[in-house]
Amino acid sequence: MSKPDLTVKLCAPRGFCAGVDRAIQIVEEALAKYGAPVYVRHEIVHNKFVVDSLKQKGAIFVEELDDIPQSDAPVIFSAHGVPKKIPQDATARNIQWIDATCPLVSKVHKEAQILFKRDYHIFLIGHEGHPEVVGTMGQLPDGAITLVETVEDISTLPEFNMPVAYVTQTTLSVDDTAEMINALKKRFPDIRAPHKEDICYATTNRQEAVKAAAIGSDAFIVIGAPNSSNSQRLREAGERAGCKISVLVQRAADIDWGLFQNIKTLAITAGASAPEILVEEVMEALSERYTLNIEHIRTANEDVFFPLPKELRQP
Repeated sequence: MSKPDLTVKLCAPRGFCAGVDRAIQIVEEALAKYGAPVYVRHEIVHNKFVVDSLKQKGAIFVEELDDIPQSDAPVIFSAHGVPKKIPQDATARNIQWIDATCPLVSKVHKEAQILFKRDYHIFLIGHEGHPEVVGTMGQLPDGAITLVETVEDISTLPEFNMPVAYVTQTTLSVDDTAEMINALKKRFPDIRAPHKEDICYATTNRQEAVKAAAIGSDAFIVIGAPNSSNSQRLREAGERAGCKISVLVQRAADIDWGLFQNIKTLAITAGASAPEILVEEVMEALSERYTLNIEHIRTANEDVFFPLPKELRQP
């Protein structure tokens, strides 16, 4: 039997961003320099395939410093950033630590610290419990930052007898965040904005590619982890752009093929922590079921590079 035709729109940019590339390289370089094991606090990036591959190379993932036995092995902090207390505790315990925090997340940390020193009360637009939000709020004393997740949250905020400012999580929906910022400006007309938008270039670029690819598409597949904020926002962006079938999958094996029985055009992207090998895996699974006509939808070029921490740079 002949296979049905399917047009596949491949989004670009997609997949790894510079911060994720750097974080993974930090673990690999630490293993090469210090030998196994190397400990990593929290998932280095939100992707099971990546985490499992690093485990096979000798990385041990822990949730807290207390989970690390007494040893000379270093601990690496994930790309999402950590509260200020974590490196302080590691130093107090004589644990060597290496910071893999994405430089764009570190930029938000520095913004918050400067605003606090200038006596601003800070609003953080983000999702409660996300490691990046926990890390940003943990840069300052309790009460210095108020988390706002929805426009409704903003309407219930009290008045402040001090200037106010906002920062944002780097992996949010661009459209949702714009709505939140407008609500904050309406509520606090003199609110101070960041010097440069906090949502990272990779999040913005991948969402723009999704919007472009969704036009005329019957369905959307986003390859990424369910606990990946940027991947979830991509799935939502596909749905909002008109794809009623917009799903997030970790691997080709997770695809519910029944959803795609009658489609003619399918768009595909990958979250910023999903490796290209998983895109290739999904494309191979599609080619077994369909005769593919592949279109490339590129909305931006990326050439961002972040250097490794000084302790891992080659002499």
